[in-house]
Amino acid sequence: MPFVRISLMEGKLEEYKQTISNSIHDAMVKTINCPPLDRFQVMTDHRKTDLIYDPSYLGINRTDDMIMIQITLNEGRTVELKKALYHEIAEQLKARLEIRPEDIFINLIEVKKENWSFGNGLASYA
Repeated sequence: MPFVRISLMEGKLEEYKQTISNSIHDAMVKTINCPPLDRFQVMTDHRKTDLIYDPSYLGINRTDDMIMIQITLNEGRTVELKKALYHEIAEQLKARLEIRPEDIFINLIEVKKENWSFGNGLASYA
């Protein structure tokens, strides 16, 4: 049920991008009970002029290796589970690709279950 959008600067190798994808999915499976086969992601490369961010907002120093991750998922997760997810994504990306945790921006969007259709024109969870 999670739908993930991943935005990063252009020029990264396919293996690098696949590792980002795997890391985020593995973190969701581990922390928020995402089914292993429930994998729907869109990864988009952006020119430097099209990926806009503040390099020091909230005292966090960001670089052009920044990754913006937006996860749409069913509502109802506790704050503790969300914190665990953020932490696990950062840990996975740091361990697998040496991405600085400061360069990982995550945004969750929670929706009601009836807001999903996985095909056939059906409200899959309603």
